[in-house]
Amino acid sequence: MIGPDGEHHWAKHYPFCGGAFQSPIDFQTPLLRYEPNLAPIELRNYNLSRNEQLTLSNNGHSVQLSLPSRMYVTSLPNRYSADQMHLHWGAPSLLPGSEHTINGKQFAAELHIVHFNSDKYPNMSMAVDKSDGLAVLGVLIEVGEFNPAFEHFLKYINGIKYKDQKIQVPAFNIRDLLPSRLDQYYRYDGSLTTPPCYPSVLWTVFRNPVTFSIQQFQALASAMYSSSIQESAPVPLNGNYRKPQLTDNRVVLVSFQDGRALHGILKAATALQRRQVIQKLLVGDLADLADEGLYQLLPAASPKPRTTGKWKNTRKSQRTHAPGINKQRWQQNNLPSDTTGSRGGNNAYAPTTAWQKGTHGWQSVGKYSVNEAALCYGSLAERTERQLRGVHDQAQLTQALHKSVFPELNLRSYLACRSELDLETVRLLLRGRPSDEANELDHSLTVATMGRKKKPAVSYRASSRATTKKPMRNSQSTFGKNNANNNAYSNAYINANRHNRIQPLEWED
Repeated sequence: MIGPDGEHHWAKHYPFCGGAFQSPIDFQTPLLRYEPNLAPIELRNYNLSRNEQLTLSNNGHSVQLSLPSRMYVTSLPNRYSADQMHLHWGAPSLLPGSEHTINGKQFAAELHIVHFNSDKYPNMSMAVDKSDGLAVLGVLIEVGEFNPAFEHFLKYINGIKYKDQKIQVPAFNIRDLLPSRLDQYYRYDGSLTTPPCYPSVLWTVFRNPVTFSIQQFQALASAMYSSSIQESAPVPLNGNYRKPQLTDNRVVLVSFQDGRALHGILKAATALQRRQVIQKLLVGDLADLADEGLYQLLPAASPKPRTTGKWKNTRKSQRTHAPGINKQRWQQNNLPSDTTGSRGGNNAYAPTTAWQKGTHGWQSVGKYSVNEAALCYGSLAERTERQLRGVHDQAQLTQALHKSVFPELNLRSYLACRSELDLETVRLLLRGRPSDEANELDHSLTVATMGRKKKPAVSYRASSRATTKKPMRNSQSTFGKNNANNNAYSNAYINANRHNRIQPLEWED
């Protein structure tokens, strides 16, 4: 079943739905990071001719409109070409139905315009399970004034009342569905919001909502069924939204900084600073993290290294070694070819090392670096299932995939300034370093994290929700979390790692 009442069953058949970096999320103010370099969204070929025909369909869990791939977005890391658009909404008697929320506020509906990375993949099917495969433009919708742009396809909705029905409709200017300002938006790394929930989406959700009338909303929420015409008991198609998910140490970049609620929000750290942190963790003098102030980019639970005498002693002892010793010891402790333990897979910690800024951009130097090749979730799931052969516990597969994927996603997203560095990712980076510095840092992080677990944090209080206390978890703990499952998830995560110091670790939109 698609929708908020059935989503807790998704992970039984689609393990990534219970995994990392899931969407949607609640855009809470403490999660926001102002990024002045975010460019306005630039659209190409969105004004379609009325002589062109588009396919409007009922796929059983949404109304979907096909889009030509000559439509594309240029202001993203790659060229992303359009594939389709669809909506999520509530029920006729229960208005809110958007997937993303802002400080707990849910809107009436949400429009998603789905694009695939056409610089790297020939079509949507090839891109959907790749970590850099998709980009979605999200538009929040309020009930208000009549919107003629939505009427271009809503007036045909009675022709697709049942699942799998399709009709042809005249094309129109898709740009009219979007808000007037394309320079104000939220940006984060996330996933499909329907099974198989691959974390393959670069999300752009516009700050300003658009409107449609109550009559248009009622037509959308009451006209269709999620069942086929052959079924004797039709099932209404409504409430097809997913609830907000855990943030998983992600932050949300914003292209705007005006408004009383946004005064004083943090500015995103630069990519250069973040690469320097990873360089120090991989092969550098860890004491330099303190000298250069880079410790601030480590997990929030970590103490300031420079304030402890141990760090100074560690630094001194390291410098008494012969110059080649650390390099030799590092080469003897290669990180695994992938985080699942199998060979030949995509791995974030692959040969070639940290980075230095050259005249032609970032260049690999030394022994190790982050592999920027895209993760393929389909092949990762198949490989993990083979490794778990004979085990029929779907929860174990979900856990294994989360353990494999999360550190890689966290590291990639951290370097793109869209996540805070997670403690488990730090530990995985340090696993190849037998040095005293690595052990000292891991011990400090462990002690700090265990100490902060004992202090509950008050979650963000939405206007319609009671305030509850939940345990803190790493740097994400400083952000108020109002997801009802956070307590159980956080406790399970803490218990699973309490006695281990260093560990590796059908779609729609």
